[in-house]
Amino acid sequence: MRTMSRYTAAAAAVAVLIAPLTACGSSENPAPQPDTSNTDSRPEDPNPGIGQPFTADPTLVNPHPIPFTSWNRLSDNKIGVNFQTGNPECYAVDATVTETAETVTVALRSGTRADSVNKMCTMNAVLGTLDIPLSSPLGSRQVLDAG
Repeated sequence: MRTMSRYTAAAAAVAVLIAPLTACGSSENPAPQPDTSNTDSRPEDPNPGIGQPFTADPTLVNPHPIPFTSWNRLSDNKIGVNFQTGNPECYAVDATVTETAETVTVALRSGTRADSVNKMCTMNAVLGTLDIPLSSPLGSRQVLDAG
C-alpha cells in the first residue's frame, strides 16, 4: 500500500508540472507557423514593427547565429527582421547583410551585451525587430536567412 501512495504522489507531481505547459495554447486559434519548405526563405510580414525595437550592437559577447521568423519592408532601402531573443537588458543582436541582384541574405546574431557580462539576467523570451539598411532598393529581391 505504501508503494502505491508513492506512485500516486509521483503521478500527481508530474501532472502538476505538465499542466501549465499544455494549458498555455488554444486549439481554436493556433499560432501561424512559418513556412519551412525552404528553410532559408522567410515570409514578409504585413505588420511592421511587431517586436521590441533593437539597435544593432557589434560589441556583443559570445555571438551565435539566430534565425529570424519574418521581415517587413520599411522603405525602398530598409527592411526590419523579426526574431526571438532574450531580455534586451542583457542580450544584444547584430546582423551582416549580403546583397545580390536576386537576394538579400541576413545573418542575424545574438549574444550578451558587453555591459551585461557577469550580471544576473532573467530568462525572458522577447520578440524583437531589427531595422537593416540596404545598399540598394529591395525591389523584388527575395529576403533569406543565412542561418
